[in-house]
Amino acid sequence: MADSLQPSILGTKEHWDEVYAEELDNFEEIGDEGEIWFGEESVEKMVEWAIENAPSSSLPSTVEIGTGNGTLLFALADEGYAISHLSGTDYSHGAVELARKIAVKHDQDIAFNVSDFLREDPPLLPHMKPAEDGVWDLVLDKGTFDAIALSEKDEDGKSPASKYPGRVSEILKPGGCFLITSCNFTEEELQALFSSSSTRLMYHSRIEHPTFEFGGKKGSIVSSVAFQKIGLE
Repeated sequence: MADSLQPSILGTKEHWDEVYAEELDNFEEIGDEGEIWFGEESVEKMVEWAIENAPSSSLPSTVEIGTGNGTLLFALADEGYAISHLSGTDYSHGAVELARKIAVKHDQDIAFNVSDFLREDPPLLPHMKPAEDGVWDLVLDKGTFDAIALSEKDEDGKSPASKYPGRVSEILKPGGCFLITSCNFTEEELQALFSSSSTRLMYHSRIEHPTFEFGGKKGSIVSSVAFQKIGLE
């Protein structure tokens, strides 16, 4: 399914480095904090889901994969989530530099780190300790899986995205949740890609997005699905 998408410039690190280099320049020149991927409404809906399912009072250790300019994490902080428990990673140095500068502007000392999720685990926060079966209570993705699915395939025709569900499972603790928003995959496709006995990621819930009708079929511009990792029996 993820292998069916054709590679695109949106799946290259070079593209995102160029994007964030330009956004960094804009921020330093005019204070523009950059594009909100999928728009403000998607951010608001993901935050609302978190408030209901992983409330700030539970102090969830939260990491966003492919954080970009950090918009989603800043929105969580604005809703009372402990900054000491929020982390954002991105493989683009420019994205992390931009997020860090925005954090200084808003006096929100969220941890932002350069990290290639398919190759290395997100750095732990100071209060966290390593664990064999995952350490994060909440893992967030807003468009990152989409971009990875547009990367070049290997010699066997497999997309790097095929490794992604397993990586999510590795870092998520049992009982923890993974919330993903995608514009390339439907809810049904996301469930088929992520939920399996090997990942132990079971369907938890979905976010309702505005729908449109075309050719007699209903759909939405983005899909948001949450999965919960079940423990070993």
